[in-house]
Amino acid sequence: MMEALEQAKNAIASRTGKADIALVLGSGLGDYANSLEDARAIPYAEIPHMPLSGVQGHAGNLVMGHGAGKRVVAMQGRAHLYEGNSPGEVVFGVRLMGLLGAETLIVTNAAGGIAQDLEAGDLMAIRDQLNLTGTSSLIGPNDERRGPRFLDMSAAFDPELIEVASGLATGLGFELRHGVYAGLLGPAYETPAEVRMLRTLGADAVGMSTVLEVLAARHMGLRVLGISCISNLAAGISKVPLSHEEVTETAARVRPHFEALLSSVLESI
Repeated sequence: MMEALEQAKNAIASRTGKADIALVLGSGLGDYANSLEDARAIPYAEIPHMPLSGVQGHAGNLVMGHGAGKRVVAMQGRAHLYEGNSPGEVVFGVRLMGLLGAETLIVTNAAGGIAQDLEAGDLMAIRDQLNLTGTSSLIGPNDERRGPRFLDMSAAFDPELIEVASGLATGLGFELRHGVYAGLLGPAYETPAEVRMLRTLGADAVGMSTVLEVLAARHMGLRVLGISCISNLAAGISKVPLSHEEVTETAARVRPHFEALLSSVLESI
């Protein structure tokens, strides 16, 4: 995998340059990358070994640009385990952005709300995660040059970045919720019984991504800020059947708050 990553880096380095901050933009949130100054998009298909994203709302581009004076590299969409990708393929883009020099990762997703005080359209800072995918992006031989064999995850999400983002959200006129994100395999949405189980385990929101990416980023020493867009209420809580259309519609509705918060966070880092 490290050889494949080096090949991908070498193939695009002349088109990207060095990055300071990496972004993973989830379902319905990818348009933010187009607002970067001097934005240049590289389709995933043009990057050696880069897995493609086949989910609606995931454009499938690596975008390089500038935001608040920082060099930003952003993934417009991601690969998922449920598409048949290996854990290494799921985190390939995150590791590639780390090799391009990024020291901070802002990872975003659309998630179902479990906590009773969450509503569709809320933004939630992830303060911790539950990896319930049944696998890990750290499985296999470990390259000590990239990270330790046994990774400390006691502070997976950077407390200082969460505090900064919360204060910025308040200044923008809305509350940034805090909660625990549970990452499951998918692609089926959870049953009401599974949602009750997740609530018992301490989850506030649930989705089908992110947790393996955070493992890989922390393995490489990146600071991580996670933001979930609560796109729907989970099964047994929602009054209507769950659908991907609802996810993308809610993401579009909350986009002004989301983009304003991201821009403010970039300025503060």
